[in-house]
Amino acid sequence: MHALLNVAVMAARRAGAVLGRNFNKRDKLTIEKKGHNDFVSSADLAAERAIIDVIHKHYPDHAIQAEESGVTGESDHVWIIDPLDGTTNYLHGFPVFCISIGLQIGGRLEHAVVYDPMREELFTASRGQGAQLDERKIRVSGIKDLDRALIGTGFPFRQADSEMAPYLSMLEKVVKNTSGVRRPGAAALDLCYVACGRLDAFWETGLQPWDLAAGTLIIREAGGIVSALDGRENHMTTGHVLAGTPRIYKGLATLCAKEIKAILA
Repeated sequence: MHALLNVAVMAARRAGAVLGRNFNKRDKLTIEKKGHNDFVSSADLAAERAIIDVIHKHYPDHAIQAEESGVTGESDHVWIIDPLDGTTNYLHGFPVFCISIGLQIGGRLEHAVVYDPMREELFTASRGQGAQLDERKIRVSGIKDLDRALIGTGFPFRQADSEMAPYLSMLEKVVKNTSGVRRPGAAALDLCYVACGRLDAFWETGLQPWDLAAGTLIIREAGGIVSALDGRENHMTTGHVLAGTPRIYKGLATLCAKEIKAILA
């Protein structure tokens, strides 16, 4: 394992321990509302501090882009961190959440870790080295037909007023033309589920770079495709993402071309 990836794994596991200790003490957490359906708790903050402490112990000059503390430092090495993806799940005791850490070097994603502390599942990837789940190589599924595909999604919440109608139309089409749709509530984990074949595709709007960075590299290293809804390479900026196996990605984009155009209008 590359030294940089090893540090990311150590940081993710440290954060996972913090979240695990607090999971059954949620009534004692301090919770603040950042926006509609958008919360931060003292567990998020403690997990983020744990991640940054591990990174800076080994690489004190590296820059950080983290969900709660923002951008700090200047370096061509930028760690993109979500200390708790699935905060709403976590605060309700719904055991689907994860830690996501991606490392960008010179503007290119090079290493990625997504850790699910409840299942103790560790997804990792390094550019050109493939993707792994608990150190076993993973690939996207071999499903070729859309009507056999299982699709993941996330409901719009940051721009729900403008995006809800085309989203619901897209959801209706997907439900009618696939094996089913799942909405677990942690985008980074959904992306990893595409990478290991548990889902065949995933789409969501209004995400942030820390939701997408690690999962993007993990899917690509597992043989999948990740882009903005319209196929462009700017999903980390727009927050609108479509990911999947090559065949299902294409089928979903074709099926929902009208709705995608409306969402992006």
